[in-house]
Amino acid sequence: MQFIVLKYLVTAGIVVLVSEVAKNLDKAGALIAALPTVTLLTLFWLYFEGQSAEKITNHAWYTFWYVIPTLPMFAAFPSLYQRFGFWGAIAFSILITVVLFVIFALMLRRFDIDLM
Repeated sequence: MQFIVLKYLVTAGIVVLVSEVAKNLDKAGALIAALPTVTLLTLFWLYFEGQSAEKITNHAWYTFWYVIPTLPMFAAFPSLYQRFGFWGAIAFSILITVVLFVIFALMLRRFDIDLM
């Protein structure tokens, strides 16, 4: 139980740190957010919980493929925000990401990479 509490505190602390830095330093906040912090934390937690090497490496492998279709959202968000406000930009960003993910996953099936 203590380990779960530690996981929550460390993980939440990093998210709060990023948002606090981003409030004052746009570029620094974005740089920290762009780091694969969540993935690295997840890899650490899986390792410390005694998960198999296969489980840990699969997580890293699939994370790589899942990141690719999310990247256009970051490029589109600024102009979507100006046109549709925050909530509209979030909604369109989610839609863009889901559509691109499905297309990307279907394309990768040709190479025997199954993301869905």
